[in-house]
Amino acid sequence: MAQTFQWIGTAHAQAGGAAEGPGFVATLVPLILIFVIFYLLIIRPQSKRMKQHREMVQNLEKGDEVITGGGFYGRVVRVNDDTVTVELAEGVRVKSQRESIQTVLPKGTLKD
Repeated sequence: MAQTFQWIGTAHAQAGGAAEGPGFVATLVPLILIFVIFYLLIIRPQSKRMKQHREMVQNLEKGDEVITGGGFYGRVVRVNDDTVTVELAEGVRVKSQRESIQTVLPKGTLKD
């Protein structure tokens, strides 16, 4: 029985020095790193594309050849504050929102 008490006392003494967990900074670094990677790979490129599209829509002019969000190719015949009239074929005109213009094509892309 004396050996049993000695064994318990030894085990109890070893458990007394509990290991400390990682510090606050070490816990925070991976979260910051994940946010930076998320920003560089997703948020920044998306905001850059949105800015380019906004500039393209603001610079629309009569005669520009465009592709609408619905996939129609046409020529801009009228530009208003928030709408654009696009001629898809001779005599076929569609009024659309400016923001729905997807791409401005180089001049001469559409053939009559």
